Amino acid sequence: MTKICIIGAGPSGLAQLRAFEQAENNGAEIPEIVCYEKQENWGGLWNFSWRTGTDQAGDTVHNSMYRYLWSNGPKEGLEFADYTFQEHFGKSIASYPPREVLFDYIQGRIKNTNVREKIEFDTLVRDVKYIEDRKIFAVTTRNGKTDSEKTVEFDNVIVASGHFSTPNVPYYEGFEIFNGRILHAHDFRDAREFSDMDLLVLGTSYSAEDITSQCWKYGCRSVTVAHRTAPMGFGWPENIKEVPALVKVNERTAFFKDGSSAEFDAIILCTGYKHHFSFLPDDLRLKTANRLACNDLYKGVVWNNNPKLFYLGMQDQWYTFNMFDAQAWYVRDVLMGQIQLPDQKTMDRDPVIRQENEDALEDDYACIRYQGAYVQELINETDYENFNIDAANEAFFQWKKAKKKNIMTFRDQGGLISPMDESISPPHHTEWKDELDDTMASYMKN
Repeated sequence: MTKICIIGAGPSGLAQLRAFEQAENNGAEIPEIVCYEKQENWGGLWNFSWRTGTDQAGDTVHNSMYRYLWSNGPKEGLEFADYTFQEHFGKSIASYPPREVLFDYIQGRIKNTNVREKIEFDTLVRDVKYIEDRKIFAVTTRNGKTDSEKTVEFDNVIVASGHFSTPNVPYYEGFEIFNGRILHAHDFRDAREFSDMDLLVLGTSYSAEDITSQCWKYGCRSVTVAHRTAPMGFGWPENIKEVPALVKVNERTAFFKDGSSAEFDAIILCTGYKHHFSFLPDDLRLKTANRLACNDLYKGVVWNNNPKLFYLGMQDQWYTFNMFDAQAWYVRDVLMGQIQLPDQKTMDRDPVIRQENEDALEDDYACIRYQGAYVQELINETDYENFNIDAANEAFFQWKKAKKKNIMTFRDQGGLISPMDESISPPHHTEWKDELDDTMASYMKN
């Protein structure tokens, strides 16, 4: 029997386990599956950990989640096609749930299945080697609880470890003498830590806008956001401003490209993450920028240099959970012989064409449509439940317009339509800026 290794039990790894579980429920004989998960529980980023630096086993903390995070995109764009929010919660809920609510939803689809018995928790994948003459992978892992190591052979490997765990950390002159705290968003855990402080945030990504908003909400004195190319351009509250790029720092003073300067208590680096897979050798390791079409992946999932290896969820993301599903169903059908891969030349050309098409996109709305079309392409080749991609795109469009109108109130809005069951989201019962409790009990109350 074919034996398959899945690395990671976050949303992508769980999507892969769910895909095989569905096939098994439909009467198919599935391969033997082992999933290795570094944390003590499934859920990936949505399984919050207070730890930073090193974990209880002495390994690098993988998780980048922080307290008080609410979804920064509409749930209508990430909903599972085969398990809706309404099915899980028994009613329509607002469009931007906090982490605990989304974690509960992710678990709801799988907690009554047998997939947990296929996962080895507290297990770090240390090394993956491909043995060419035998056409198999040797996967070496270490269990953090027993402090024991083993090597197991597999026919295929699926990398589902995500790409939001290894921070991209730039250096600026004077960092070593800054008389405050410098941290990357990866180590940010609680906005309350920065109350009554003047903060400098570097970056214009989602983490920059969200951490800026969080710190404002929980009482920082001010936030200055420095950008290298262009400001985010939102209508920020008066104690948040955007400035050109940071040049250097000296003690507590930061100097910017426009000649201005200011004093700060802390610097938060929202400077993105690297696709980094230390457990893989060069010939198996994905090396790509964070973009909609990754390098060297046929259909965005098959490793062209060795099609026995697969990657899930490695794209820059508008779509998330349901895109991971579409990818997982596709990989499952390749592994079970339902989909035949084309010749090598066609596979190598595929990501090149996708990147050329991506480079021609004119704005974020075109990028959303592009990724929606990609999800639809994969769904069309499998039995994953079809859903209204146009409706999901529209939810993203409405979200972007609401953010542009007011970055601090977009989560208060209702009226988005589920692409799965056409239910309409209500407005949240409390304005986001005033809702300091992010627990599911608080969020779900009538």
